[in-house]
Amino acid sequence: MSTIHIKGTLIPIGGNEDKGFEENEIHRLDYVEEGILAHVVDEAGGKQATIVIIPTASSIPIEVGENYLTAFATLGCTDVTVLDIRSQEDSESEDFINQIKSADCVMFSGGDQSKIAKHIGNSTIHNILLERYKNDSGFVIAGTSAGAMAMSQEMIAGGSAAKSFVKGAVKMRQGLGLIPELVIDTHFIQRGRFGRITEAIAKFSKCTGFGFAEDTGMIIKNGKNCTVIGSGMVIVFDGQKLTHNNQKILDEGTPMTMANLTLHILANGDQYNIESHQVTVLPIEAPFI
Repeated sequence: MSTIHIKGTLIPIGGNEDKGFEENEIHRLDYVEEGILAHVVDEAGGKQATIVIIPTASSIPIEVGENYLTAFATLGCTDVTVLDIRSQEDSESEDFINQIKSADCVMFSGGDQSKIAKHIGNSTIHNILLERYKNDSGFVIAGTSAGAMAMSQEMIAGGSAAKSFVKGAVKMRQGLGLIPELVIDTHFIQRGRFGRITEAIAKFSKCTGFGFAEDTGMIIKNGKNCTVIGSGMVIVFDGQKLTHNNQKILDEGTPMTMANLTLHILANGDQYNIESHQVTVLPIEAPFI
């Protein structure tokens, strides 16, 4: 998707499953801390915004949907709906389609990103999301964990952190293609996912990799202008200047070699331009946003 005319906003979030909640998914709000969620509400137009939650990735979508309703209500939101999409047929539902058409913000939960690709990819709802993201100023698509990863065209579908920097450590499939310039990974620091995003960039060197720590997100405007929010960091993997990359010729299980892979470590308020690959770092005394 060309970034030249994109009017919508993306907010990928790294997840926050271990911050004060129980390990069982039903008892935790692993999608976002209140501070980041407040940014989502602000970008969508405030407390009166029409917000649609899509818990397709979750193994317990009803419970996770109810958690979202509670979280947004805590922030004073008055128009929040959950769309329990579990199949391609659901993604062709006239009622669901109309709700996506009228939403100010669509937010995808965490879970398994492959479920989002399977049940929503190449559907009418998917096409509406792409069209509205491109053409509707003020329209927001947010996603945490799996919901963030599914924004990519080349989507990380899985992979072992224990096999870091070895060919075959990452499993890829097609995502929603909202921002094809990026490969996104989440829970990045906490789960040691450096290796699998590195292989993803070796495979798709024209893409830039974003590794999101938990309790961290980015507000992406016009498909290119990114601002970090939250308490953690975003690791940017830029392969534009690679001088050596032997991923294509290696056998599975073989350690890879990459030279001149550029990394940036960005924190709250720092900015990155996807188009120009330029970093803008806030002064040390700048306030937390």
